[in-house]
Amino acid sequence: MTVAYWIIAALLALFYVYSGGIKVIRTREQLLPMMAWVERTPMPAVRAIGLLEVLGAFGLVLPPLTGLAPGLALAAVIGFVLLQIGASGAHLRLGDRRIALNVTLLLAAAAAVWPATGWL
Repeated sequence: MTVAYWIIAALLALFYVYSGGIKVIRTREQLLPMMAWVERTPMPAVRAIGLLEVLGAFGLVLPPLTGLAPGLALAAVIGFVLLQIGASGAHLRLGDRRIALNVTLLLAAAAAVWPATGWL
């Protein structure tokens, strides 16, 4: 179970550090070619989503590694499940039917929920 968690958590953490980092750093114009939803979303909200993604990525990895508040790993992975449910809904509401990445991330985060309970 530990190996399964680390494989999934590492992949999710890498993705969310990158994805969240670019949302925090880049301008709207730089994000638009990759993320059409940014056009209709206020930049403070885009930046907040990016910050939550980066913090969640650290929450997947640091608590189990340090042994400090390891339950935060479970909270982080549940947060990513909820994030992707919301993201999929937002894409569909805006008429964007390309949600394969969101569904993949949702399934990966959901698969990490049970292994994450091992840190409690």
